[in-house]
Amino acid sequence: MRVTSSMYYDNLFGQNNTKLSKSLFDVNKQIASGLKIQYAGDDVSVFVGTMQLDNEMTTLGQIKKSTETAYKVSNQTDVVLNDFGTSMDRMRTLMINAANASHSSNSLDALASEMRGIESHFKNLANTSINGQFLFSGSAVDIRPIDDNGIYNGNAGALNAFLGSQSQQQYNLSGAELFLGEEKLVKREVTSNVTNVNRSRSDLVVNIQSSDTIRDLMGDTDNDLATTNTHYFYLRGTKSDGTAFNEKIAMQDGEKIDELLNQIGVAYGNTGNLKVVNVSMNASGQIVIEDKIKGSSKLDFHLVGAVDFSGGNAADVTNIDLLDGGETDFAEIINPTVPPANNLFVKEFMKSSYTSASGAATNIEGLVYDRVEFNKDGSLLSSNVAHVVKESNAFADSSTKLSEVADLSQGSAGTLDGTQFTLRGTTTSGAVFDAQIDLNSTGSTFSLDTDGDGNYDNGTYDIFDMANTRAAVAADEMTYQQLMDVVNIIVSENLPTGSTAAEYDTAVKNSRYVTQTTLSYDGKLQISDLTSNDTKASFAIFDANSGNFGGDSSVMAFHANNALTIKDPKTDFFKTINEMITAVENYKVYPDALSGDVRNAGIQNAIKMMDELQMHVQRSHSKVGANSNTLTHSLERTQTLEISTMTLRASIIDTDIAESSLKLSQLSLNYEAMLSMVGKVSKLSLVNYL
Repeated sequence: MRVTSSMYYDNLFGQNNTKLSKSLFDVNKQIASGLKIQYAGDDVSVFVGTMQLDNEMTTLGQIKKSTETAYKVSNQTDVVLNDFGTSMDRMRTLMINAANASHSSNSLDALASEMRGIESHFKNLANTSINGQFLFSGSAVDIRPIDDNGIYNGNAGALNAFLGSQSQQQYNLSGAELFLGEEKLVKREVTSNVTNVNRSRSDLVVNIQSSDTIRDLMGDTDNDLATTNTHYFYLRGTKSDGTAFNEKIAMQDGEKIDELLNQIGVAYGNTGNLKVVNVSMNASGQIVIEDKIKGSSKLDFHLVGAVDFSGGNAADVTNIDLLDGGETDFAEIINPTVPPANNLFVKEFMKSSYTSASGAATNIEGLVYDRVEFNKDGSLLSSNVAHVVKESNAFADSSTKLSEVADLSQGSAGTLDGTQFTLRGTTTSGAVFDAQIDLNSTGSTFSLDTDGDGNYDNGTYDIFDMANTRAAVAADEMTYQQLMDVVNIIVSENLPTGSTAAEYDTAVKNSRYVTQTTLSYDGKLQISDLTSNDTKASFAIFDANSGNFGGDSSVMAFHANNALTIKDPKTDFFKTINEMITAVENYKVYPDALSGDVRNAGIQNAIKMMDELQMHVQRSHSKVGANSNTLTHSLERTQTLEISTMTLRASIIDTDIAESSLKLSQLSLNYEAMLSMVGKVSKLSLVNYL
């Protein structure tokens, strides 16, 4: 075969020129763009790696932005809580100053005025916003969290920052946690509010001490120590587990008050080896009960003492209403202004400003425990007993079953079957009513005594459930909403016109145009009159066993003349702040039912309250600090990963200019060499041709 010049040309220039030209073009393109490839087809492996890193860069950018935004909120929350802490320190200093007995009323007024200013500052801090969003409203960031009355209007929602795949971090602190949070390690503490003096002292100004005798506490009508009196103490309360109890304790003149306190502890469950409560007496002779079990809000306490100085049995009763004819003024026992003397002395340990329900004890305020009409304020009737779910210690809401709150150890054990609640008061029109709710496992009902004969037999109505096939609700299935529907029906005078579920529903609907019965945020029953700013309605609801010391106790109380709360696992920030300031405004060092706000705990106890509030805020502050630290670490990690990812991406997609320049030089030399070789070959072929 003869080798021609065209064959030389094709082999030396044609194929190599195409390859070298493409390589030169690619290298120049890489140098010009700074990228190794322009299209996916240039290098699939480089393209795939680059896309993966681009996605990672986008994710890291989102994490960085989310974290930065969250950190701003968390950091601002931290700043606000620092201000909270400083202001609380100042208020505590003022409280300690107010507890000094040397203060005049004018100086106490000045201290209280400064505290009110701090209270306003707290509300302003609570309503802090950033970028138009409130810090402490939970997830409802556009709602002002604290109103002028200190009521929280936000929710408990958490705001979370995106920190990566399946990774989030909460960055807000909701007002529900800060202002209404729960401290599981706190032990509830309550106190009576009547100051007790030593009645064996002629001046009657020395406060009683626990080492004094029962005679010192209750008094005597003669100086004959040989003749002793028997004193009876009627104890009612609720244990830490929600179990209610009644206890009658008999004591002799010479026994120590310490023994009475010990007997009270035994009634709560104390034994020789185990204490479930601490029972003590403070400097003003008031009895203080401290729960030894942490995290429960159920402990309650009420006590009445009685002695018959005539030597009879008038003080020894099974129904506490029988003490209603006694005398609470010991001076009246000694020197009666209206002969003959009443020798039945009744000692009150608790007092409240209240109106007793029709049929309840009326002469002696301290006798009444749970048969008390709700407090009235304009159009609102409200109770003072918080309903707490036994299992979770959470406040009851409209969907909570009564059986989840009630003490099921009373009556038929383990069930509300057979329980009866009495409802008394006046309707929105001022008409007197007397009604009864009968809880029954086969269907609960309510009825009214319309003729005043004491029998609830005139008009009996089923309380219907909400099942597909409507029927009267079983006792243990009845909810607070169904209870509140019955209250609305009775107080608004919108009784069902018949016995069907449809007629019952119509009555419920119509009643809600007149009254609105709800549970407050802290589990307390409230009735609002929608037709008047100054309601004529009054209301009391209590267990039919109320006041009975010869049988079972009440399964639950709705409104009570009970002990004052000093410490509780559940926080109510602004309510507590207001109570502390009110103690100073009322000049109360200790609780004192004889002046000012009857149910105020006093300055000394307010200092304890402030200590608990400060610890709660500090714990919340610590959580915010932990959140901020987590967000800071996340931001630093994200920035590091972002730089690392950018570097890795650059190593995959970016052109090494020095390497590409060297390659360009090599390709250029190769191209020039190829052209030189082609020229030489072409000249050789011409000579051969010639």
